[in-house]
Amino acid sequence: MSGRGRAGAGGVSLIVALIMAGVALFHYFGSEQINATTGQKQHVSISPGQEIALGLQAAPQMEAQYGGLSHDAEGTALVDRVGERVLNNSDARNSPYKFQYHLLADRDTINAFALPGGQVFITEGLLRRLHTEGQLAGVLAHETTHVVARHSAQHLAQEQLTQGLTGAAVLATYDPNNPNSQRNTAVAAAIASLVNLHFSRQDELEADRRGVTYMSEAGYDPRAMIGVMEVLKQAAGSSGRMPDFFSTHPNPDNREARIRAAIQALYPNGVPPGMKG
Repeated sequence: MSGRGRAGAGGVSLIVALIMAGVALFHYFGSEQINATTGQKQHVSISPGQEIALGLQAAPQMEAQYGGLSHDAEGTALVDRVGERVLNNSDARNSPYKFQYHLLADRDTINAFALPGGQVFITEGLLRRLHTEGQLAGVLAHETTHVVARHSAQHLAQEQLTQGLTGAAVLATYDPNNPNSQRNTAVAAAIASLVNLHFSRQDELEADRRGVTYMSEAGYDPRAMIGVMEVLKQAAGSSGRMPDFFSTHPNPDNREARIRAAIQALYPNGVPPGMKG
């Protein structure tokens, strides 16, 4: 191909890439909704009803990955009771979501997570390491916040945006006659991953902060959340953990400082006596 032909093809690619980027940006910033519970403006493209449907559809598969639902009747009842207590004493009860709290049979995995729409899970592996009901309340309050704050819906919109921008960047910079242009593809993908990672870490910190309020409103001592961080640190051990910057969840030390700040803001004169630990 002549130099003029290659230049022409490059110009067309650039125009198409700009259109792709523009469409991705328009779709993201044009999909703005006000969260009915938190009052925040959010860029999400699905409705609460769709979130509920997605969560219910994904729940059986997620349960199967963790050995199914637990057969521990006492543990299951405890998770359900504490989850309902957190829910019914917070503004989450006024959200459009249908919350259900589940105990998973996996005793080896230390995890808790929430699906969009209100399906909340904790593994036996984590539950057995918690020392108090208040610590369980902290975990479930944190996960309840993820649902109410619509973090999953936000992630979907952010992934669509970064995929669109990454595709545009790849198209604009890729040259089949230049092997080095493949490096630009890798750089674009890495940038997209870091952007989404930043949002994930911010969501975790928001869930900790709002979780402190939720568990306190249910009568639990919010300092129990600090105990959860200690449990996570002990479980992580001293090796094999990724550095904080590249970790989806901020490390427990950083989260503990934010939790202490949230408790101080909520109770500037100290945590009232008589709250359940």
